[in-house]
Amino acid sequence: MATIDVTEDTFEKTVTGEGIVLVDAWASWCGPCRAFAPTYEKASDKHEDVTFAKLDTEANQNLAAALEIQAIPTLMAFRDGIMVYRDSGALPPAALEDLVNQVKGLDMDDVRRQVAEQNAQADQQGDK
Repeated sequence: MATIDVTEDTFEKTVTGEGIVLVDAWASWCGPCRAFAPTYEKASDKHEDVTFAKLDTEANQNLAAALEIQAIPTLMAFRDGIMVYRDSGALPPAALEDLVNQVKGLDMDDVRRQVAEQNAQADQQGDK
């Protein structure tokens, strides 16, 4: 599967669905972003069961701000609508492959339990 472009209009629908979605936040003027692009594209061809999306931070500045993207490239991984990874910096091919496999191997019942616990703790702290 080739990469797809996401925008302010399509981002939420893309990342909140079932399955795995990787999002590469980038800009055309960013050297590391351009260097990472072929690695990302090649991984998208290898993992046809994963959606590989690209977010142009220049064309979607409001979304980039809402996501609090401070440095690019920033790579985010979502599984079943939950962000399970986010970090800045270009990954070498082996590290990207490892990340995809780790996301595929997640126990999503455990992830949902952890998210619920974190939300409950945040609610309790908000009540104080």
